[in-house]
Amino acid sequence: MPTDVIMPQMGESIFEGTITKWLKKAGDSVQKDEPLFEISTDKVDAEIPSPVAGILAEIKVSEGETVQVNTVVAVVSESGEAIAQAQEPVASGDGFPEPVSKIEGQAEPSNADSSAGSGSPSTVSMAGGTEIVMPQMGESIFEGTITKWLKKAGDAVQKDEPLFEISTDKVDAEIPSPVAGVLTEIKVHEGATVQINTVVAVIGGAAAMGTSQNGAAQAAATITSAKPDVTPTSSPAVPTIVSTQEGKRLRSSPLVRRIAKDKNLDLSEIRGTGSAGRITKEDVIRHLSQSGTNGPKATSPKPEAKPVSVISPLVGQTVPLSKMRAIIAQRMVESLQISPHVHSVFKVDMTRIVRVREREKARFEARNGVTLTYMPFIAAAAVETLRKYPVVNASLESGAIRYHQNINLGIAVALEWGLIVPVVKQAEDRSFLGLARAIADLAERARAKKLKPEEASGSTFTLTNSGIFGEEFGTPIINQPESAILAIGGLKKEAVVLTDAEGNDTIAIRSMQHFCLGFDHRTIDGADAGRFMGELKKTLENWDKEIG
Repeated sequence: MPTDVIMPQMGESIFEGTITKWLKKAGDSVQKDEPLFEISTDKVDAEIPSPVAGILAEIKVSEGETVQVNTVVAVVSESGEAIAQAQEPVASGDGFPEPVSKIEGQAEPSNADSSAGSGSPSTVSMAGGTEIVMPQMGESIFEGTITKWLKKAGDAVQKDEPLFEISTDKVDAEIPSPVAGVLTEIKVHEGATVQINTVVAVIGGAAAMGTSQNGAAQAAATITSAKPDVTPTSSPAVPTIVSTQEGKRLRSSPLVRRIAKDKNLDLSEIRGTGSAGRITKEDVIRHLSQSGTNGPKATSPKPEAKPVSVISPLVGQTVPLSKMRAIIAQRMVESLQISPHVHSVFKVDMTRIVRVREREKARFEARNGVTLTYMPFIAAAAVETLRKYPVVNASLESGAIRYHQNINLGIAVALEWGLIVPVVKQAEDRSFLGLARAIADLAERARAKKLKPEEASGSTFTLTNSGIFGEEFGTPIINQPESAILAIGGLKKEAVVLTDAEGNDTIAIRSMQHFCLGFDHRTIDGADAGRFMGELKKTLENWDKEIG
């Protein structure tokens, strides 16, 4: 029987994912646990395996589309089940699956796409041609505006060739033609906003693609259009397709072309890294960063490339948020709205740990193959302190406090394109060396986009080391649904007053570091936070553990 494949939940705070690539096309056989598609969230890029063996009978969600968790994205059937009727429903270069024909006992097959509600362009094959409808671009989108027709009535179109552009409150997108033929009728003109599943055009089938003049004339005679400037003539209008010699149409979104127009960019000079060579926004930004902030003028020689920071490639420009950046923004606002944030800052004398690290780092790396940083010291101290104060390792759920059984330590990792929080699961069971290895491994694979989904979810307490950039301390935002987050400040040498057992004061140079605990005041009182930080300070300042 058919098995629905759903968008998996990538973590407790992740509620949606973007399908970046289908690794199989409809009609392909798949094995259980064989990679089926790739997804991207604000935390990880990952391959998702097939839950069963069989045939990929239907693709319901296209490449590039973002959907909620538990949305059905595909159907896998047992071998031979309803597959003979499939007609290559593969994801097109613009990210939309093609229609699946189903034999319904009629001479003409019906191409009604059952997945219209999930963002796929629906078509219905009829004797007079194939109807093209306004696709649904997401579960909460119910209408779209046609901003531009890329073909006019009477033009020949190829399967997957961009047909028209639409705009919704969430996306601008090109919609490809699901079939080859002649655009015989345009029913909705540019600028009009219509409901999803509204028929916007009709494409004639094989008969309309005939090369005879009689067939072409017949197609021209039936052309109608809502656009006032399209007037069919009675003369033979043999459909033509622009050849590569005349100029190849570049695949790009309206947003990309708008940026190119504003910056006087020649898109033919930009290498597209998207599906089927599509030029993405990131490609344009990369090109601008290599060419200077204003981009090359079309009528001027190409200027010498001026490298620009990856973090700030467009100084003085306005650039849309990336997917990760948009989700981070959303999560941060949500956290501040959910949790009453309070911050407690302690200064810790790290001199003992600095000396241990300087003395042991060469031997540690030679023996274990892991660089000895300060993070394992801090992580080990945090785990020990969380054991003593479990309320800091808790979450507020439905009016009750959940004291987590395990300490799952989130380690914030700064990336060039955003921030990610890999998780050391069951950190309380790991030795110092185990923590050091886990932290180094997760950070390395986070930067290489090699994390598994479960490795970036389920944290119960987070460490964020913004001190590496030189700041004294920061006031972090809680990583929901946790109750607390510890920000690590910069490590600096300072003149400190030391008092001995007899009350004598001396001044010494010590390595000092600020630690700031951000906590949810609904769950954690100031006294609890103070006790936690006092114990953490004591553990770090009196370090006496074996490091392996």
